[in-house]
Amino acid sequence: MAAILTAETVTKRFGGLVAVNNLSLEIQHGQIYSVIGPNGAGKTTFFNCVTGFYTPEEGKIIFNGHEIQGLSTDRVTRMGISRTYQNIRLFSNMTALENIMVGEHPHLKTFWADAVFDTPRFRKEEQQALAEAQRLLDFVGLKGLGDHLARNLPYGAQRRLEVARALASQPKLLLLDEPTAGMNPHETGEMIAFIQMLRDKLGITILLIEHDMKVVMSISDQITVLDFGTKIAEGKPIDIQKNPRVIEAYLGRGAASGLTPANAAAN
Repeated sequence: MAAILTAETVTKRFGGLVAVNNLSLEIQHGQIYSVIGPNGAGKTTFFNCVTGFYTPEEGKIIFNGHEIQGLSTDRVTRMGISRTYQNIRLFSNMTALENIMVGEHPHLKTFWADAVFDTPRFRKEEQQALAEAQRLLDFVGLKGLGDHLARNLPYGAQRRLEVARALASQPKLLLLDEPTAGMNPHETGEMIAFIQMLRDKLGITILLIEHDMKVVMSISDQITVLDFGTKIAEGKPIDIQKNPRVIEAYLGRGAASGLTPANAAAN
């Protein structure tokens, strides 16, 4: 299986703080790959390096054979990487359909002049964009809600809408930053099935940050664990559950000796 994303000794600093320290990992096509760790471990900083918000001081990030560290966010998006955020970032005063159409922008071909003069090619592309937005809205389970303002949607629906907007840019790799945050157990179960559907039906590779260990252990093919920006463990869920360094990072020194793998996954 070929790698879709490779990080080679990636380091990101903010002044004297090393947020990501010499991180290397490899994500295969079609995987659901989780990056976990306590608050402040460097997970979102790594996401920001992958998506072009930050440029690492050292190391390489290789996507489908091309180095992408230092590229602009729009260039990274056009290459096939999209993301959601820990805190939902929808356009609250726009409708659900309009939010999704914003996500289609990197692949639209008409220019501002076409919109100003309402050219035939602009009208055709706008119709196609609207149809695609409607298709994505239906796909994520929000059929019939296209005219609703984003701010009026229930929390779980807003999460799904954010994913739909990310899908509109036609990603090959989708980064999800705590997609089940704030959800009740029923909503969390639905999100787990939804993420698996994205991989299984669309063939999208998923890179996931998630604090709910039940979600991580049930959905991940491979896991990397960060602590203070440094990778302390890597492997399949069963290996991570029983790793003493991981248990210590989450629960404190001495916890590893008195905790079973099942209890570790539950915390």
